[in-house]
Amino acid sequence: MEAAGKEEISVEDEAVDKTIFKDCSKIAFYRRQKQRLTEKAAYQALLDSVTTGKDSTRFQIINEVAKRVVAVPCSGQESPSILGEAQYIEHLNSPLSWICAEAEKMRLKHSEYQCGPKCKFSMQLHTSEVSSGSVHMVFYRTVGNFLYTHLYLDPENGSNNAVQFKYQSQSPSDLDALKGREATVQEDPWELSTRQHVAQKGAEEPSKQVPVIQDISNKAPKTENFEDPLEQTPCSDFTDEADSDEPSTVSAYLPYTSKTLKAVPLLAEVYGIEGNIFRLKINEETPLKPRYEVPDVLTSKPSTVRLTSCSGDTGSLVLADGKGDLKCHITANPFKVDLVSEEEVVMSINSLGQLYFEHLQNPLMQRATKENEDTSVDTTQENQDELCLWEEKFENFVDVKVNGPASIGLDFSLHGFEHLYGIPQHAESHQLKNTGDGDAYRLYNLDVYGYKVHDKMGIYGSVPYLLAHKLGRTLGIFWLNASETLVEISTEPAVKYTLTQMGPVAAKQKVESRTDVRWMSESGIIDVFLLTGPTPSDVFRQYSYLTGTQAMPPLFSLGYHQCRWNYEDEQDVKAVDAGFDEHDIPYDVMWLDIEHTEGKRYFTWDKKRFPNPKRMQELLRSKKRKLVVISDPHIKVDPNYSVYAKAKEQGFFVRNHDGGDFEGVCWPGLSSYLDFTNPKVREWYSSLFAFSVYQGSTDILHVWNDMNEPSVFRGPELTMQKNAIHHGNWEHRELHNIYGFYQQMATAEGLIQRSKGKERPFVLTRSFFAGSQKYADIGGFIGNPEAELLVRWYQAGAYQPFFRSHATKNTRRREPWLFGEKHTQLIREAIRERYALLPYWYSLFYFAHVASQPVMRPLWIEFPGELETFGVEDEYMLGSALLVHPVTEPKATVVDVFLPGSNEIPVFQRGGSVVPIKTTIGKSTGCMTDSPYGLRVALSTKGSAVGEVYLDDGHSFQYLHQKQFMHRKFSFSSGVLINSCADERGRYPSKCIVEQIFVLGLKKQPSSVTAHSSDGKAQPVAFTYCAKTSTLSLEKLSLNIGADWKVHIQ
Repeated sequence: MEAAGKEEISVEDEAVDKTIFKDCSKIAFYRRQKQRLTEKAAYQALLDSVTTGKDSTRFQIINEVAKRVVAVPCSGQESPSILGEAQYIEHLNSPLSWICAEAEKMRLKHSEYQCGPKCKFSMQLHTSEVSSGSVHMVFYRTVGNFLYTHLYLDPENGSNNAVQFKYQSQSPSDLDALKGREATVQEDPWELSTRQHVAQKGAEEPSKQVPVIQDISNKAPKTENFEDPLEQTPCSDFTDEADSDEPSTVSAYLPYTSKTLKAVPLLAEVYGIEGNIFRLKINEETPLKPRYEVPDVLTSKPSTVRLTSCSGDTGSLVLADGKGDLKCHITANPFKVDLVSEEEVVMSINSLGQLYFEHLQNPLMQRATKENEDTSVDTTQENQDELCLWEEKFENFVDVKVNGPASIGLDFSLHGFEHLYGIPQHAESHQLKNTGDGDAYRLYNLDVYGYKVHDKMGIYGSVPYLLAHKLGRTLGIFWLNASETLVEISTEPAVKYTLTQMGPVAAKQKVESRTDVRWMSESGIIDVFLLTGPTPSDVFRQYSYLTGTQAMPPLFSLGYHQCRWNYEDEQDVKAVDAGFDEHDIPYDVMWLDIEHTEGKRYFTWDKKRFPNPKRMQELLRSKKRKLVVISDPHIKVDPNYSVYAKAKEQGFFVRNHDGGDFEGVCWPGLSSYLDFTNPKVREWYSSLFAFSVYQGSTDILHVWNDMNEPSVFRGPELTMQKNAIHHGNWEHRELHNIYGFYQQMATAEGLIQRSKGKERPFVLTRSFFAGSQKYADIGGFIGNPEAELLVRWYQAGAYQPFFRSHATKNTRRREPWLFGEKHTQLIREAIRERYALLPYWYSLFYFAHVASQPVMRPLWIEFPGELETFGVEDEYMLGSALLVHPVTEPKATVVDVFLPGSNEIPVFQRGGSVVPIKTTIGKSTGCMTDSPYGLRVALSTKGSAVGEVYLDDGHSFQYLHQKQFMHRKFSFSSGVLINSCADERGRYPSKCIVEQIFVLGLKKQPSSVTAHSSDGKAQPVAFTYCAKTSTLSLEKLSLNIGADWKVHIQ
């Protein structure tokens, strides 16, 4: 059934355009920020060089700057003549007023006109609790470059426990308008003397277009809400022979005649959050329309803590949390925030002055029309210069920005840190590298078929969460923004400072490394959480407090999954399922890709290939196995397809910028895309998984969300146009990276609803945002791996959280028994070892769920005090007990393994740990519920060990609501192994027994072993001791895993 009047589009994999940005220099907002900040730095360097001479006049300074600024590359413009210096600076949207203001300071300093008494910050800060008011910061900027800053306290506008700053971002021509006065260009009081000075030197008279600078220090009236910022501008360079404590206010500004730069106040808020977290938000105070703030990612509104003002001087403020362990030192001019711990600065914000905020503007043509009505000024050239800001072109696509450029950026300096990690997903090294002059790390979810390794390009998912680690401290930065984001990293030596109560002291203690991280996003607001640790575990808890912990997975999801694109029909599924039994290989889940549907219409079955899907599922159920089917976000355009028709009727699709439904090409051909950002769409989509709606589904069917970046085959970079419209009239650019997150949310909720809230869902999503995880497919999706590589892949995958084999439809079949008995045996052993370790795996996921500790850990997390572990890339820890070193080289029979710690990891199990295992392997996890346990006890050099195990029914929410769980602790010390209860709340009964105990590292053979039950009864235990391996083996035990008991080894 095809859509009436619609052309059927044939989709061939080879024909799909897979063009993506190969380097960040093609990304407009990145190029724009880099250019303007480079110009700012260049201008500052020029000013530093030209204002060092004596008797410099304003015109000499501006003229000298203009001579040198031509060396600054900008948009490929030709270098102007010296005579056009002022026009060129203005043409570049340069901070002309900033340059002239700095120049004016120096002219005043060196001229015959001197200021009054010695200047200083004439600002008073309250030292009482800040929560009773709010601290504000005012910035004056022109085009992203900050001219002046001013800090003041506003006791009227405080809210909750937030500390607020106001940033006033504007062109100086609007200063008068802001105060209700008409902006005028007056005669420069020093212009005559300047002309005379120039004439004496035979120089050309300044162009009339060189703007003049006014002295308005005693003219600006005060506003009702705050003292006039111009009167409070710090002018510490101004001096006078008279020594007075009274402040003097001398300010200068440039009446800028451009009508495209309007006054834009920015509001920033600093929060203290429970658990040693600080939050900084910066947004326009009154934007033309609301800017996008990411919803639904935070588990709830974070609980704030009271911040107190513990000290400060004029122009600064020191805030402390309730405990006083951490301090936030805020400097007004220049604006900077320092996080301080134990008198040491650990993180600085905006220390490089790279805070960048493009404010929303009216549409270009509307502004041009209004300007032409109001003034005779010719804005044609100005508009042409702005066209690159209002629309971008990528191949045949035009991205029109209705509110102009709106990018943001901010820099963070991490003092003493060299090792950074996180910001997935990239096919790169675990430790983040310096970006230098190369590409920044890109966070932009894309369907990248055959992505490159060792590349910083964005792929399927994005988590804007970065960790930094050094000896003694771990920090985290969580940048809550769902638009396209770029991250630059630079490590270089820096000076370590200490802090007194009143602020930074420029006393060098030692030189140590510093890493600068710059975040840039295309739109949205600056909303950043600073996770202050101090330990790795603390940072993980802080992040989980904000975004939620790992959901407790159903036990079957930790088993082995068999998948390919595609198993052809019910007979194919039946044959593959039987193959596992025939070769004695356990597995838990069979997967079906898009070909199981009727013409790629999700929630349907191909009636020829899968005529009786329930019968097929009952076959799997009989062996306690599950089925996973695919469900993508694109919906085939077909009015006879009920899912499409109902979504169309309800207006549930993403829209074009012109108001019609967005249509793109994906697997079904012409498709529309559900707008999962709409709560009503998510609710409706969840209802489609009900058994009464999804015909042929059963309770063992679970779901795979694929292609949800979203993937649009003929779209720019294989994704949706950025100006597509979502619920709330938000453009796609604002929320691109969170689109797949919302589909996953709706799918999981649908699976929970169909069981009436009783069963845990399993949903695999390809696209992800903060709080999600995904790992690679065994064998690789593309190509035909050699048998040895496939074996190594299975061996590595068995020790990763998600264990699935997958392949594209054009590859040869890869079932484990198709590579010869030798390789089949090796694959079988890897999978069976995975099943043996399921108690340990399940316990690790429980600890991730309740304590935020990652299941799979780089070595530095477990050994944070060992510098050698910080850069290890080819090893990792499972929990705290097992070290894994996959073999990644062909023909390898020996590998070099780094063993951290001192004699702690014999046989790759960490000394001092107890690992629970299953001693009997079944066909699936469900067949092993009552299988007996074994304990692997690896002793430390002190002869001790500890471990835990967690049990529940493996599939329901009763562990949460009825406390149907069991949590036991094992401890070995002084020759006694003790099993005790680790959580008295648990009520889960279990008949499982511990039938084997292996003690590794026992130095001498015992004379006897006895088991003691909780009622005091003792029973001798047979044992075997191997002196060569220092291993004690206890067999044929019958100790209930849920009861208290002791085993004495004498």
